Amino acid sequence: MVGDLMLRERITKDMKEAMKARDSQRLATLRLIMAAVKDRDIASRGDDGSEGVSEADILSILDKMIRQREDSARTYEEAGRLELAEQERAESQIIAEFLPKQLSAEEVTAAVDAALKEANATSIRDMGKVMGVLKTRYAGQMDFGKVGGEVKKRLM
Repeated sequence: MVGDLMLRERITKDMKEAMKARDSQRLATLRLIMAAVKDRDIASRGDDGSEGVSEADILSILDKMIRQREDSARTYEEAGRLELAEQERAESQIIAEFLPKQLSAEEVTAAVDAALKEANATSIRDMGKVMGVLKTRYAGQMDFGKVGGEVKKRLM
């Protein structure tokens, strides 16, 4: 993360800067992020009495938003709507600015090894524990869809 600003404050600060710079696309994307975060805040408010979602939850929201935009961009390209695909990819890049650096293949393998040990995983039934450890520690830093396959192979 940049400096010691929390993710939520960083997004808000960038939103204000986009307003001042009259950068409408960036502003619209940042507003979408904040709307998604506030939706999750409201949804989780009653669960445990806490106010607001955690940094890991925000990273999860951002990761999901990027995947949605990449899927939409592919759909638009297949339909020959290149201008809409470019817009989706531009939004995806803005959202990605708030995610931590992605782990390399070697770092992912090391993280999976550590999570397997920590969860004392011995069979496929332990996959949920392993994925829980990884999601807690590496939210936004790896593609859990791909990592899930790797964990499954190791546990079989």
